[in-house]
Amino acid sequence: MLKVNNIEVTYMNIIQVLRGVSLDVDDGKIVALLGANGAGKTTTLKAISGMLKIEEGEVTDGSIHFDGKRIDRLDAGDIAAMGITQVMEGRRVLEHRTVEENLMIFAHHRKDRGEVKRDLEKVFGYFPKVKGFRNQTSGYLSGGEQQMLVIARALMAAPKLMLLDEPSLGLAPLMVQEIYEIIRKINTEQKMSILLVEQNAVAALGVADYGYVMENGRIVLSGSAEMLRDNEEVQEFYLGLSAMGSKKSYREVKHYRRKKRWLA
Repeated sequence: MLKVNNIEVTYMNIIQVLRGVSLDVDDGKIVALLGANGAGKTTTLKAISGMLKIEEGEVTDGSIHFDGKRIDRLDAGDIAAMGITQVMEGRRVLEHRTVEENLMIFAHHRKDRGEVKRDLEKVFGYFPKVKGFRNQTSGYLSGGEQQMLVIARALMAAPKLMLLDEPSLGLAPLMVQEIYEIIRKINTEQKMSILLVEQNAVAALGVADYGYVMENGRIVLSGSAEMLRDNEEVQEFYLGLSAMGSKKSYREVKHYRRKKRWLA
C-alpha cells in the first residue's frame, strides 16, 4: 500500500534530516517506526502526509508511492483525499469546539452523509468514553480522552492508511494500554493499515506486525515485531533490558549505545 523509497528530506534548503529512508506498509498491517527523540520519525510521517511544506521542508531525493501512485510531489490536501490521515503528536484538539464538532470536521469532505452517520456510531463503539463527552467542550477533556478523540476524529475521514505519531506520549500506563487495545481492534476489524511512530517500543511492538528502527535520520534495523522484541540491541536501547533481563535506566543504555554503533 505504501512504499517509501530512499527519501532524503531537507528543511529550508539547508538542514538535512532524513538520509535515504526506505520503508513499506502492506495492506491491512501495523508497522512501527521506533527511535529516540530527534531520530527523524515525525519528519518521515510529514513527508508521507505532505505536511513538510508547512515547515519549509521538502523531499529532495527518492520517492513515496501510495496505492501505486507517486505522492511526494502532491499537496497535503490531495494526499488526504487519497486516504492518508495523520494523527499529530500532542493531540491538538479544537479546544473550543465540542467533541462531536471535532469529529464531524474530519468528515466535512465526505459526501456519503448516511455513511458518515454510521461511521460516527462505529467510532463511538470504539471509544465509548468519547461518546459520553460528545456535547462537551474538547479542551476540558483529560490528556488520555483527548488522545482518544484525535484517533476517533481521524477515523471519521475514512482513511485507508492512518499515521499515528506518539499516541502514548504523556499518558499513564493504564491509558496507554487502553488506547493500544483500541488500535489493535481498529486494525483487526477494519483491516486498516497503520504506520505507528513511537518511543514506547513495548507498546508499539505489542501490536505491530513489522517494525523499523530509526537513528539520526536513517533506518538502522528492521524486521518482524517478534524479531525486534527478541533482538538484544533493541532490548538494551529501547526496552531498557540488559542481557540478564534486569532493568537499566534510559541514560545508561543511551550512553552504552553511543559507544557501540548499531551497524559495524
